[in-house]
Amino acid sequence: MENILVAGANGTTGKQVVNLLKSSQYFNPVAMVRNEDQIKQFKDDGIDVVLGDLQKDLAHVVKNTDKIIFAAGSGGKQVVEVDQEGAKRLIDVSKMANVKKFVMLSSMGADKPEEADDLQEYLKAKHKADVHLQNSGLNYAIVRPGTLNNNKGKGKIELSEKLNKRGEISRADVARTLVQAVHDNAPNHSTFEILEGDILIGKAFDKLNDNVS
Repeated sequence: MENILVAGANGTTGKQVVNLLKSSQYFNPVAMVRNEDQIKQFKDDGIDVVLGDLQKDLAHVVKNTDKIIFAAGSGGKQVVEVDQEGAKRLIDVSKMANVKKFVMLSSMGADKPEEADDLQEYLKAKHKADVHLQNSGLNYAIVRPGTLNNNKGKGKIELSEKLNKRGEISRADVARTLVQAVHDNAPNHSTFEILEGDILIGKAFDKLNDNVS
């Protein structure tokens, strides 16, 4: 089983990612949390935990890590320090550790943050983190969802390198997409947008693979 480090494991989406990985036959989740009081909830569920702060040295968190899912975020409070520089810091130590794939939770609009009506600073931070990953030499998948909601997941999405429209998607389906992106047969060195849709997540990835190949 591959060890998958989940940055932002204590977040709303991150917790769902961890649970999906735990129920998988292929992956062992390693929850990366910032505070010691966040450890017990994962340990009680039999999930491996590592303490790591995105604003500090991260070399220790990537030991014995096969792949990474970055689902961390500052909630708009420290977008440069966490969403941008924290992501870049984890990307850099991942490269040194020869991590096999880095899956980044980004945001629709991060490709052209200057065109956004709001959240420009956040989208600029995500853009810089995404570019750093694209130029890192790591194998990667950058997932850019529309507006997140807490609706029940359908397991179906709309996915394309560029959707050219706005919309919403549940955190549950974003989590499923992030986990799907970790698989070896998912698109590599790819950046794509997702919204709620009518295509099963696995089928949507197959379609993207066909377009890329």
